[in-house]
Amino acid sequence: MPPTQIQSLFNGGHRKALIAYITAGDPTPERTPELVAALERGGADLIELGVPFSDPIADGPVIQRGAERALKAGTNVHKVLDIARTIRKTSKIPLLLFTYMNPVLRYGLAKLASDAKEAGIDGCLLTDLSVEEASPYVGAMRASGLDTVFLAAPTSTPERLKLVAEYSTGFIYLVSRTGVTGEQASLSGSVQPLIDSMRAVTKLPLAVGFGISTPQQARDVARMADGVVVGSAFVRLIEQNGDLETYTRSLRQGMDAAGNKA
Repeated sequence: MPPTQIQSLFNGGHRKALIAYITAGDPTPERTPELVAALERGGADLIELGVPFSDPIADGPVIQRGAERALKAGTNVHKVLDIARTIRKTSKIPLLLFTYMNPVLRYGLAKLASDAKEAGIDGCLLTDLSVEEASPYVGAMRASGLDTVFLAAPTSTPERLKLVAEYSTGFIYLVSRTGVTGEQASLSGSVQPLIDSMRAVTKLPLAVGFGISTPQQARDVARMADGVVVGSAFVRLIEQNGDLETYTRSLRQGMDAAGNKA
């Protein structure tokens, strides 16, 4: 099977990956493709399209408000896939569907895998799926040629890290600290130990997220990991109708200052 868009991104080796999370449909489904285009122009390498959910247990207040706006605008899984199709008319940027289990179960696992692939989605991340129970999900996604990205946290046991490594494709998302999403003044001291623990059990690319919002933080993470994930800061800018492209470029410049991949 040929490499996915996500795998090709990390195998390219030209630079560390800037991964941008936005809530699809925030503020409206029609605006999301424009926002993705601005992120791409600013230097984002991969887009996480968040499916808005009414009970987002892993998300802080900024992303919760984004989900509320998107739901109010009528966004659901079907609409998010339509958004992906629109993005695909003008862009080949890798797209990762970022969602919770409940919308997936309501849609149907096999149907989602098939429809997501057809819409131009490259992979999926289920934030509240326990890796110990992930085998059916992984089977369905891989049958459709989609990557399965899993989360690892500072509290993950060695056994769980091994399962995350086994079930992940594309890259592994390392949560920089415990708790919910949100911008932080400084990086957690648990980032490097988590990277070291994960590298001991996998050769997959590692991306770090949760709390990253400044060019300096992006540069610091880029020195340690293969990718940097930024979410709340983008959603806050969307809420404020701010300049996504300029902000994205500032993060990209910070990361590039850390040097290219070894």
